[in-house]
Amino acid sequence: MADNDFDLAVCLERVRQRDEAASRRLVEHLQPLVGRVVRAHLPQRDDPEDLMQEVFLKVFSRLEQYRGQVPFEHWVSRVAVSTCLDRLRAQKRRPLRLWSELSEPEQAVIDSVAAAENAPGGSEVAAWEVLEKLLDGLAPADRLLITMLELEQKSPAEVSALTGWNSGVVRIRAFRARRKLKALYEKLERGKL
Repeated sequence: MADNDFDLAVCLERVRQRDEAASRRLVEHLQPLVGRVVRAHLPQRDDPEDLMQEVFLKVFSRLEQYRGQVPFEHWVSRVAVSTCLDRLRAQKRRPLRLWSELSEPEQAVIDSVAAAENAPGGSEVAAWEVLEKLLDGLAPADRLLITMLELEQKSPAEVSALTGWNSGVVRIRAFRARRKLKALYEKLERGKL
């Protein structure tokens, strides 16, 4: 079945009837979308394959919950984002990040913090430690929100579509997350973090 011949409704019906070929075809169809979401929310050093499998397991186990009120791809994106958020919550302490793993915006933030005259510990504190310490101080949902809005430059509407939160909730949570991040930075400056 070529991509332009793919009929999602027919495929979903066949999947619900336990057709293995249709299940494989659905995974092939959704893999680019799920891969983008997973890779966008996990550090580059983490293998996204395990998390992608977890997303697909959730999609297939919850397929009966899909009612068609939103496009199927949006529903799958929500499942993928919530799975990523669950993974972030499960990680109590994240390992170190390499400079090469950081995006350009992340590197710019670290450069500006490290260059500040009053940076805690001056040159003794590596820039990645500052960023990780600040991000680790946020709740997983706040960390995800800051990553999406500030580092990935997603709009509140895009974040809303991916998380399932309405745009008002996204704006309010973003405001609060930025305040928490600022407070964490101020604590770090005073050496109390």
